[in-house]
Amino acid sequence: MRYHNITKDDMLNGDGLRVVLWVAGCSHHCEGCHNPITWDENGGIEFDKEAKYELFDVLRRPYISGITFSGGDPLFCGNRAEIAELIREICEEFPSKTQWLYTGYLWEEIKDLDFVSMLDVVVDGRFEQDKFDPKLHWKGSSNQRVIDVKKSLERNKVVLHA
Repeated sequence: MRYHNITKDDMLNGDGLRVVLWVAGCSHHCEGCHNPITWDENGGIEFDKEAKYELFDVLRRPYISGITFSGGDPLFCGNRAEIAELIREICEEFPSKTQWLYTGYLWEEIKDLDFVSMLDVVVDGRFEQDKFDPKLHWKGSSNQRVIDVKKSLERNKVVLHA
Protein backbone atom coordinates (compact mmCIF):
# COMPACT_ATOMS: atom_id res chain seq x y z
CA MET A 1 0.00 0.00 0.00
CA ARG A 2 1.10 3.54 -0.69
CA TYR A 3 0.10 6.77 0.98
CA HIS A 4 0.40 10.51 0.44
CA ASN A 5 0.25 11.98 3.92
CA ILE A 6 -0.37 11.46 7.60
CA THR A 7 -2.20 14.47 9.02
CA LYS A 8 -1.57 14.58 12.74
CA ASP A 9 -4.14 17.05 14.03
CA ASP A 10 -7.23 17.02 11.86
CA MET A 11 -10.67 18.22 12.98
CA LEU A 12 -12.47 18.06 9.62
CA ASN A 13 -12.59 14.32 8.95
CA GLY A 14 -14.47 12.94 11.95
CA ASP A 15 -15.30 13.60 15.59
CA GLY A 16 -12.61 15.19 17.74
CA LEU A 17 -8.94 15.69 17.00
CA ARG A 18 -7.79 12.91 14.68
CA VAL A 19 -4.92 11.49 12.73
CA VAL A 20 -5.72 10.94 9.04
CA LEU A 21 -4.01 8.45 6.74
CA TRP A 22 -4.35 9.58 3.11
CA VAL A 23 -3.83 6.46 0.99
CA ALA A 24 -3.00 6.23 -2.70
CA GLY A 25 -5.26 4.48 -5.18
CA CYS A 26 -8.81 5.15 -6.29
CA SER A 27 -10.76 3.78 -9.24
CA HIS A 28 -13.81 6.04 -8.82
CA HIS A 29 -12.26 9.21 -10.31
CA CYS A 30 -15.14 11.42 -9.19
CA GLU A 31 -15.52 14.66 -11.10
CA GLY A 32 -14.60 17.54 -8.78
CA CYS A 33 -12.68 15.32 -6.36
CA HIS A 34 -10.75 17.44 -3.85
CA ASN A 35 -7.78 15.07 -3.91
CA PRO A 36 -7.22 13.65 -7.44
CA ILE A 37 -3.47 13.37 -6.85
CA THR A 38 -4.29 10.32 -4.69
CA TRP A 39 -5.96 8.37 -7.50
CA ASP A 40 -2.73 6.81 -8.76
CA GLU A 41 -2.07 3.61 -6.84
CA ASN A 42 1.65 4.06 -7.57
CA GLY A 43 1.71 7.63 -6.29
CA GLY A 44 2.89 8.78 -2.91
CA ILE A 45 5.28 6.67 -0.87
CA GLU A 46 5.33 3.14 0.47
CA PHE A 47 3.49 2.62 3.77
CA ASP A 48 6.37 0.96 5.58
CA LYS A 49 7.35 0.26 9.20
CA GLU A 50 8.43 3.86 9.73
CA ALA A 51 5.11 5.22 8.48
CA LYS A 52 3.22 2.78 10.70
CA TYR A 53 5.37 3.81 13.67
CA GLU A 54 4.62 7.47 12.94
CA LEU A 55 0.88 6.74 12.74
CA PHE A 56 0.85 4.71 15.98
CA ASP A 57 2.98 7.32 17.75
CA VAL A 58 0.31 9.93 17.05
CA LEU A 59 -2.47 7.54 18.15
CA ARG A 60 -0.72 7.13 21.52
CA ARG A 61 -1.33 10.79 22.30
CA PRO A 62 -4.19 10.99 24.81
CA TYR A 63 -5.84 13.97 23.11
CA ILE A 64 -6.16 12.18 19.75
CA SER A 65 -9.71 10.79 19.40
CA GLY A 66 -8.89 8.30 16.69
CA ILE A 67 -7.93 7.68 13.09
CA THR A 68 -9.60 8.45 9.79
CA PHE A 69 -8.72 6.52 6.64
CA SER A 70 -9.15 8.59 3.48
CA GLY A 71 -7.44 9.06 0.18
CA GLY A 72 -7.75 7.98 -2.62
CA ASP A 73 -9.95 5.22 -1.42
CA PRO A 74 -8.86 3.01 1.48
CA LEU A 75 -11.03 0.24 0.00
CA PHE A 76 -9.39 0.41 -3.43
CA CYS A 77 -8.58 -3.22 -4.30
CA GLY A 78 -4.84 -2.67 -3.81
CA ASN A 79 -5.38 -1.25 -0.31
CA ARG A 80 -7.94 -3.54 1.28
CA ALA A 81 -5.65 -6.18 2.80
CA GLU A 82 -3.31 -3.68 4.44
CA ILE A 83 -6.14 -1.40 5.57
CA ALA A 84 -7.90 -4.41 7.10
CA GLU A 85 -4.74 -5.37 8.98
CA LEU A 86 -4.24 -1.79 10.20
CA ILE A 87 -7.84 -1.60 11.42
CA ARG A 88 -7.37 -4.87 13.35
CA GLU A 89 -4.09 -3.74 14.90
CA ILE A 90 -5.51 -0.37 15.92
CA CYS A 91 -8.52 -2.09 17.54
CA GLU A 92 -6.17 -4.25 19.59
CA GLU A 93 -3.61 -1.62 20.53
CA PHE A 94 -5.92 1.40 20.86
CA PRO A 95 -9.38 0.06 21.78
CA SER A 96 -10.64 3.45 22.98
CA LYS A 97 -9.77 5.24 19.71
CA THR A 98 -12.47 5.60 17.06
CA GLN A 99 -11.91 4.60 13.45
CA TRP A 100 -13.55 6.40 10.53
CA LEU A 101 -13.24 5.41 6.88
CA TYR A 102 -14.14 7.37 3.74
CA THR A 103 -14.91 5.34 0.63
CA GLY A 104 -16.55 5.79 -2.76
CA TYR A 105 -18.16 2.38 -2.35
CA LEU A 106 -21.68 2.13 -0.97
CA TRP A 107 -22.39 0.62 2.43
CA GLU A 108 -24.37 -2.14 0.76
CA GLU A 109 -21.22 -3.16 -1.17
CA ILE A 110 -18.84 -3.22 1.81
CA LYS A 111 -20.85 -3.97 4.96
CA ASP A 112 -20.05 -7.69 4.83
CA LEU A 113 -16.26 -7.25 4.64
CA ASP A 114 -14.93 -8.88 7.81
CA PHE A 115 -13.07 -5.80 9.07
CA VAL A 116 -15.88 -3.27 8.57
CA SER A 117 -17.45 -4.25 11.91
CA MET A 118 -14.31 -2.92 13.65
CA LEU A 119 -14.92 0.58 12.30
CA ASP A 120 -17.03 3.18 14.08
CA VAL A 121 -18.11 5.32 11.12
CA VAL A 122 -18.08 4.87 7.35
CA VAL A 123 -18.68 7.80 5.02
CA ASP A 124 -19.86 6.11 1.85
CA GLY A 125 -20.60 6.98 -1.75
CA ARG A 126 -18.86 8.75 -4.57
CA PHE A 127 -18.49 12.49 -4.49
CA GLU A 128 -21.05 14.03 -6.87
CA GLN A 129 -20.17 17.53 -8.01
CA ASP A 130 -23.80 18.53 -8.66
CA LYS A 131 -24.65 17.60 -5.04
CA PHE A 132 -21.70 19.45 -3.50
CA ASP A 133 -22.55 21.59 -0.48
CA PRO A 134 -19.78 23.22 1.60
CA LYS A 135 -22.15 23.33 4.59
CA LEU A 136 -22.38 19.55 4.87
CA HIS A 137 -20.73 18.05 7.92
CA TRP A 138 -18.06 15.36 7.29
CA LYS A 139 -18.99 14.82 3.66
CA GLY A 140 -18.71 16.65 0.36
CA SER A 141 -21.95 15.88 -1.44
CA SER A 142 -25.48 15.26 -0.24
CA ASN A 143 -25.65 11.71 -1.64
CA GLN A 144 -22.92 10.56 0.74
CA ARG A 145 -23.89 9.07 4.10
CA VAL A 146 -22.12 9.28 7.46
CA ILE A 147 -22.96 5.82 8.80
CA ASP A 148 -22.83 4.55 12.38
CA VAL A 149 -21.33 1.13 11.72
CA LYS A 150 -22.20 -0.64 14.99
CA LYS A 151 -25.86 0.45 14.97
CA SER A 152 -26.23 -0.28 11.26
CA LEU A 153 -24.93 -3.82 11.67
CA GLU A 154 -27.06 -4.43 14.79
CA ARG A 155 -30.25 -3.24 13.10
CA ASN A 156 -29.41 -4.56 9.64
CA LYS A 157 -30.21 -1.17 8.09
CA VAL A 158 -28.32 2.08 7.60
CA VAL A 159 -28.25 4.23 10.73
CA LEU A 160 -26.71 7.66 10.26
CA HIS A 161 -24.13 8.96 12.72
CA ALA A 162 -25.51 11.75 14.86
